[in-house]
Amino acid sequence: MGEGRGVVTDADGTVRSTLRSAGLRVTAPRRAVLVWLERHPHSTADVIASGVRAAYGAVSTQAVYDVLAACTAAGLLRRIEPAGHPARYERRVGDNHHHLVCRNCGRTEDIDCVIGARPCLEVADDRGFTVDEAELTFWGWCPDCTTTERTEHVTTQEEMRQ
Repeated sequence: MGEGRGVVTDADGTVRSTLRSAGLRVTAPRRAVLVWLERHPHSTADVIASGVRAAYGAVSTQAVYDVLAACTAAGLLRRIEPAGHPARYERRVGDNHHHLVCRNCGRTEDIDCVIGARPCLEVADDRGFTVDEAELTFWGWCPDCTTTERTEHVTTQEEMRQ
């Protein structure tokens, strides 16, 4: 993909064909959002809107939300909603993977399932519910926040000794 403010490039045509195969019209905002998410997975709608504007020029936040809704409904995007954090979007769909989320900064990473290990994603008794989704999110501290936390903890202990 080429670079250039105001121009969304899709050199090999994959974004265009992806949109068309999903029955969606090819528009500049849709192309820009999909290109952005290919480079910046797990972005929030506000981050996507800011990034698309910075990279490609004027696009409204509402247009970005509309693109996210249409592409999610068409199965081109996956929306994840880690508890206590804004929804995030990714283009990795169609496989069974989970997410690792930092409790401190919200950094989100894809993690593949361990072959042979299966988490409980089906209920033994649905109690009358029509279950349409199950999700598994792993929570912890990313390397940057772990280092920061350790540094702050050591500094606090040293201050307490003085």
